[in-house]
Amino acid sequence: MRDIIIVGNWKMNKNNAETKAFFEEVDGVAKTDKGLYGVGVPFTDLRTALDNAENLIVAAENCHFEDSGAFTGEVSVPMLEELGVKYCIIGHSERRQMFGDTDETVNKKAKKLLDAGITPILCIGETEAEYDAGKTKDVITAQLNGSLKDIPAEAYENIVIAYEPIWAIGTGKSASVEIAEDCCKLVRDVVRDMVGDEAADKVRIQYGGSVKPGNIVEYMAQEDIDGALIGGASLKPDSFIEIIEKTK
Repeated sequence: MRDIIIVGNWKMNKNNAETKAFFEEVDGVAKTDKGLYGVGVPFTDLRTALDNAENLIVAAENCHFEDSGAFTGEVSVPMLEELGVKYCIIGHSERRQMFGDTDETVNKKAKKLLDAGITPILCIGETEAEYDAGKTKDVITAQLNGSLKDIPAEAYENIVIAYEPIWAIGTGKSASVEIAEDCCKLVRDVVRDMVGDEAADKVRIQYGGSVKPGNIVEYMAQEDIDGALIGGASLKPDSFIEIIEKTK
């Protein structure tokens, strides 16, 4: 049985004071032995988040695949490791579309994180045009094969894959439960083809895309959905608390 993992993605929101206030309100509610709850926060909030987290896990929202160098504005995995970060979101569609992340660079980041003992939350997903054209399977397969290239089967228990259809991120449109489950099952099947049954059974798969308190229970009831990557609903303590209480 895979443990659930529900993580909010704050994106470029909240300063340190707001982060501290959020953790003071939410952290105690997240105490459970049935899974993991947490948030991905901007780099500038990581220290405050970690200092105030007893139950919530804290994720960085990105990293670079080099340890150091002339990469202005980037943050390395050793820097995250020094802070005590244990989770990192990589390959989010916004990073891919706006900042040039590719399957190749995501693969390098995943390997670097795993080597440091940090769990990558690796995002994949198709555009609305690709979905309408019936290319979802091809897109997911290509992204997984590229982003997880040469990662050994035994590492998959320390990997989280977040399936996020791009057409459902920040749009208010969410994939139906049936679509979400079918696509998360597809992710697991692709992993099975890549590295075998044991890895496919252990890897945790999240659904993301306009997840909120009103639909979280339906998603979490599905066999191949082990958690959620949550955007807007994770910014408000009351809505994130409701999500936690409905699923723990």
